[in-house]
Amino acid sequence: MGCGKSTLGRALAASLNMTFIDLDTYLEERYFKTIPQIFAEEGEENFRRKERKMLEEVSAFDQVIVATGGGAPCFFDNMELMNNSGFCIFLDVEIDSLVFRLIHAKTERPLIKGKSPEELHHFIDGLMQKRRPFYETARYILKGVDILPEQVIELIQSEIK
Repeated sequence: MGCGKSTLGRALAASLNMTFIDLDTYLEERYFKTIPQIFAEEGEENFRRKERKMLEEVSAFDQVIVATGGGAPCFFDNMELMNNSGFCIFLDVEIDSLVFRLIHAKTERPLIKGKSPEELHHFIDGLMQKRRPFYETARYILKGVDILPEQVIELIQSEIK
């Protein structure tokens, strides 16, 4: 959350003339419900099954850039699927930068609504401690605050050669 997946994904897709897919949006459009609605009505387990199904679907597409929700890599063998389907990249951004971005974000995120900067830092730190082991199994890791599409293109081109 807040690492720039969607922003970078859209810019990367535009520069490579590919299609950008936000997996959360894709899932919401498919099931005609918001993610909070699915969680409330069906629980996390059913949400994660739906998320996995959508991940399998988009993994079969060609010429797409996919941004997953932050929890997607942590369930089933999703990281293995992502690593085997394309260039899976973990955007590793420091917690202080994530807090700054999320505090100043224009879109409201239910998970962090109403949290002070200190509470947000604690919340993100806790999530990262749980999720980092999954994220770090991504085939590629880019560290930094403002990762540019050119950096990703450079990484992909160096791997293709």
